[in-house]
Parts: sequence; structure tokens; C-alpha cells
Amino acid sequence: MVSISIRHLTKRFGGSAVLTDVNLEIAQGELFFLLGPSGCGKTTLLRHIAGFYAPDGGGIYFDDEDVTDLPAHRRGTGMMFQSYALWPHLTVAQNVAFGLEERKRPRPEIERRVDETLAIVKLDGLGSRRIQQLSGGQQQRVALARALVIRPRCLLLDEPLSNLDAKLRLEMRSEIRRICKEFGLTAIYVTHDRDEALSMADRMAIMEGGRLVQVGSPEEIYKSPATRMVAEFIGEANLIDGRVIRESSREGYYDVEVPFGVLRARPNNDDWRPVQGQPVVLSVRPEALTFGDVRDSPNRFPGHIISTTYLGATVQYELRVSEVTVMKVCEMNPWDIRLPSSSEPVRAMCSTWDLVMIRK
Repeated sequence: MVSISIRHLTKRFGGSAVLTDVNLEIAQGELFFLLGPSGCGKTTLLRHIAGFYAPDGGGIYFDDEDVTDLPAHRRGTGMMFQSYALWPHLTVAQNVAFGLEERKRPRPEIERRVDETLAIVKLDGLGSRRIQQLSGGQQQRVALARALVIRPRCLLLDEPLSNLDAKLRLEMRSEIRRICKEFGLTAIYVTHDRDEALSMADRMAIMEGGRLVQVGSPEEIYKSPATRMVAEFIGEANLIDGRVIRESSREGYYDVEVPFGVLRARPNNDDWRPVQGQPVVLSVRPEALTFGDVRDSPNRFPGHIISTTYLGATVQYELRVSEVTVMKVCEMNPWDIRLPSSSEPVRAMCSTWDLVMIRK
């Protein structure tokens, strides 16, 4: 396994910048995710690490080795594609063995390592089958085995689960993380699926317009989004425009004027000191809101329920709190389901810690 360092990486296609001054450090054995909307540059960045693209500027290092100009086949990376890229005319074992054959390994070694790797991905005994005889989940495991059998320095995965149904995606999330951690692999995983990233990543980077917007653990990014875009992309969020009135009586918090009153919030960054009159955006997750009481919090959202959606484990409500503001509230397994009503007022609350202030 290796650490990966990306320094001032820049890439243009035609007249458009696809990557702009990207700097990123990935530790040995880390399962690192790249997320962002379509066209943000995440797959382009992955392909630079793999060696499929040459940057216009900057460098890529595996440990202390500069691999920027090293061809893909000499970098020692294993790549798993969204389409799996399996050969239908070859058996499972032949597909997995391809990388070893290209490296001219002895036949006994190839057979031994193919058998070992098929066992790792729980396909032992299926080496003689054709690809068309396998389910989608089994094909995905073959693609993973082919990437692992060469004993890569790092594993690169480009939206590998997007072609699977929901149940198989959940199963393979656990399998990929188990394999990466069991063998100490450094892995970089591209996805647009926030649940996939939150459940699997050690750390992640959110990209927008070819730049890194925020890097951190799943908890850091979910609970303290750096921008409005991150708050919206990495989960559902209620976003409220406001203006800083003053520093709160409680240290580290600020009073913010919003269309329906004054709320108390924390900055998304400990180093940020908002000033009086500064326009901000407040973010609060639907599950952080409750119809119960929250001690020592002035954050109240009175209004009327305008819609109710029952989802079994949760119930989601839309709460109109002003002419311009509708909040989403999520309750886990409530005893009573509240129905929409234009006459019966309700009140939701949240803690001051759950109300996050973002620069506008």
C-alpha cells in the first residue's frame, strides 16, 4: 500500500479547465472517496491517478515516487470500472488472470493467485463459468477480483456499484470495505451516491467545477458543510437565508436574524468569526428537528404542517414557518402521525449545535 500525494494538478480539455490546482493527500491504507455532481472532475482526477491522462500542470506521487509521467501499466494500480469491462468470451478465471498473464507470471503462480483471489471475493468454485452465466453481483465480484489479483499498490474504483440493484449495492459496500481493510489497501473510490460514501469512506472530498470544495471525514462533512452546495449534496438540508446580529451570550455561537425571527447557530468552521450584519445561510438537517422540547435552545420553528409522507421507519413532514420558508422535519418511528392542517399550529425545535452557519 502507498500514500498518494496530488500537488497543484491542472487539466484542460480544449478551452475548458476540468481540474484546477487540485491538492490532496491520501494516507496509506485509507479508503478515500471523491464525490460531486456530474462534470465536477472526479473521474478525470481518478484517471490521472491511474495514469490514463497526463496533466497540464502539477504532479502525482506514490509515497515519495513521482509517477506523473509513468505509464499506467507501470504504476501498479488496480482499476475497477463502472461497466466492469469483462470479456464475455473468457471464463471467470481467464478474466481474473488477464493482468498476471500480461505481466508474464509463471502459469502455476497465476493459477494459485487466481484461486486465492476468487476465494477472497467469495467466488471460489466458479472459475470455469462464462461471464453470461453470472448474476450482476457476481460479475461485479469478478471485476473486483481482476483488480486485486495483481496485488496493486492502490485500488481505484469508478462508480463500481451503479449498475446493481439496491440490495446488491448494500451487500457489496460491506464486501469492498472488508476487502480493502483486511488487506490494508489504499483505495480511491469515485461515486455520486452520498449514502455509499457516508457508509464506506474513511475520508472524502467534495468536488465542484474541477476544484476541491471540502475534504474531511463523513461526519465532519455531513455535520459541518463548508458551502451551501456541500450541505445540499451530502444529504437533505433545510437552508435559511439570514443576517448575523451579534455574538451570542453562549460562547462560540451567534444570533442570526431570519424571515421568521432570531435563531442561534454555530459557524461551520472554528476559525471563522462572523461579523455583525454579515449575510449567511443556516443549515439544519431534517432529522435534527423535533416536535419535542430541546433544553436551552431558542431555535423554534412554529408553523403548520402542509404535507406528510409515511416511509415506515420514518415520517417526513413539510412545515410552513413563514410565507417564504418551508422546513422539512423527519421523525423516527413516531407513535402518532401528524396530518396536514391549516388551522392547528405546531412547533419544531433543534439544538444550537445542529444549526450550522455557512458563508453566503
